[in-house]
Amino acid sequence: MQFRKEYLSGELLEKDLLEDPHLQFQEWLEDAIRSGIDDPNAMSLATASSNGMPSVRIVLLKDARPEGLVFLTNYNSRKGNELEDNPYAAALFFWPGLERQVRIEGNISKLSAEESDRFFNARPPKSRIAAIISEQSSIIPGRTFIEEKFNSYDSGAENMILRPVYWGGYLLQPVSYEFWQGRENRLHDRLRYSFKENSWKIERLAP
Repeated sequence: MQFRKEYLSGELLEKDLLEDPHLQFQEWLEDAIRSGIDDPNAMSLATASSNGMPSVRIVLLKDARPEGLVFLTNYNSRKGNELEDNPYAAALFFWPGLERQVRIEGNISKLSAEESDRFFNARPPKSRIAAIISEQSSIIPGRTFIEEKFNSYDSGAENMILRPVYWGGYLLQPVSYEFWQGRENRLHDRLRYSFKENSWKIERLAP
């Protein structure tokens, strides 16, 4: 297949970087939001089993904090089981309209039950029901099976659709960030922050 383009949108130089990678990420995320692209908070999340088998999927970033990135899921899903056995993950944001990507690697921890409750209760009622009735990643006999479970759920009052214990949030606590800006002739800019000796060190990587 022949798909080639030149990357001409911008550059990323050391002098342009903020010292704090979280603030640099926030700046790029806000640029992506302002650009009007679909799902600017979509990120590829990579996990691995205890024996090293990797898997990756798209999840939505729900909060970006100085201490890390928040995403939500079923704790019994494949990703949840892998994170239980191997509590490390990597995330990738790709914003093609800006010719930018960000790679983030770090440790994983669960949010508190109180925080997970707040995220769950902020979801529309039907999304809460979907989270309750879906045994995420399990094999089901067909589409009708899950639709019937959804339609038969007795939701009652909206404020009684409570978070199940198997659903909640995770925090990805970064130990490295890599900011990539596409450049002409494939001489891309790649600048990496690594957390070493209680501070962030910035290094340029070969494209």
